[in-house]
Amino acid sequence: MGVDWTKLPPELLESISENLKLYTDYLSFRAVCRNWRSSTPKTPSHLPPQLPWLMLPPSQSYQSHRAFYDISTNKLRFLSLPESSNPNKRHCGSSHGWLVVLDESPSILLLNPLSRAKLHLPSLSSFPNVHSFNYSHIGKEYSLRSPSGDLYTRNLRQMRDSIKKIVLSVNPSKELRFVAIAILNQTGELVYCKNGDDSWRVIPGAQSYSEDVIYCEGLFYAVDKHGGIAICDVRDDSPKVSIVQTRTQLDGDMQYLINSGDELLLITRHLDLEFSFEPHQSYLVYRTKRFEVSRLVWSGPHWERVKSLYDKMVFIGENSSLSLSASDFTGCMGNCIYFTDDYSESNYDGSSGEHDIGIYNLWDGSIEPLPCYPRNSFFRMGWPTPLWVTPTPC
Repeated sequence: MGVDWTKLPPELLESISENLKLYTDYLSFRAVCRNWRSSTPKTPSHLPPQLPWLMLPPSQSYQSHRAFYDISTNKLRFLSLPESSNPNKRHCGSSHGWLVVLDESPSILLLNPLSRAKLHLPSLSSFPNVHSFNYSHIGKEYSLRSPSGDLYTRNLRQMRDSIKKIVLSVNPSKELRFVAIAILNQTGELVYCKNGDDSWRVIPGAQSYSEDVIYCEGLFYAVDKHGGIAICDVRDDSPKVSIVQTRTQLDGDMQYLINSGDELLLITRHLDLEFSFEPHQSYLVYRTKRFEVSRLVWSGPHWERVKSLYDKMVFIGENSSLSLSASDFTGCMGNCIYFTDDYSESNYDGSSGEHDIGIYNLWDGSIEPLPCYPRNSFFRMGWPTPLWVTPTPC
């Protein structure tokens, strides 16, 4: 007689489930039957870092849901995210599986798309450069103080769009003592808060190190336009900043920091202007031309060009930059840069053009489209741009 797989003992099913490494495999395992589902936790806590999903722009057909593209299975997954689907809302980062959502109020929301967990960071009105905030001053709700001491005003949308990216130190579900750092667009300053704080504080000495920020082993690393590094220690009440001036001055339009194993990598993005043609109109937009990869040699210190990432693949954009091994996942290629458009809000706001998104092959410099972004008008919408989000069930 054959084995009735639906009646395997619970302890065996639990042991098998704990050896599954991919969240999608875990979901499939629990979907087999009621016995398998009841023998395993709904939320796994043993999974290693997962392959990011690409959160696509909202669709009018699914107004309260967002589509996520899974590159390993080449499938779309729809999650209920009404908090992120309102046209007045925008995301300014994803970190450790949590979305950072802003709207035209002072609120800053952290949202885990899978678990639906929510946290609030201190409000925009608590930023150190905010002199006052008043809803009744329509069109001039925020009064801000410039570094030179002058006062100027910003409306709700301008303040919402003043943050380039917010990066978390750790997954808030696993460590409540997390730290958030925000990169400010206009001033290039870095501000931070700890969970439970009522306001944001500036990190003195780190201004202009505003291209990208990552967290590694207790410290935040920030990079400027030319590859200079600011190491920020915000564990105490008084932040400490160490500047690493590299001999190599890098040219490029955008810089991204990557923690890859025991190396600190820098991805330099080069953009080019080109015409984009739509029915009845044409306009200039930026497009990614190429990438360069460098690693930091601490003796010197200097940036050294890297010709190959070998098995590694990196994911960059508005997300916290990420490096993974392609051999750990199906349907993925090593020595590649998976990139999204995190710079051209003005390119597409109100238009239906394509986003600057794709896969850059480091071995030959070619760029190929992501399979989810062919000529599919269903998702060819202007705002917001796609975003890598790491599925984190807890």
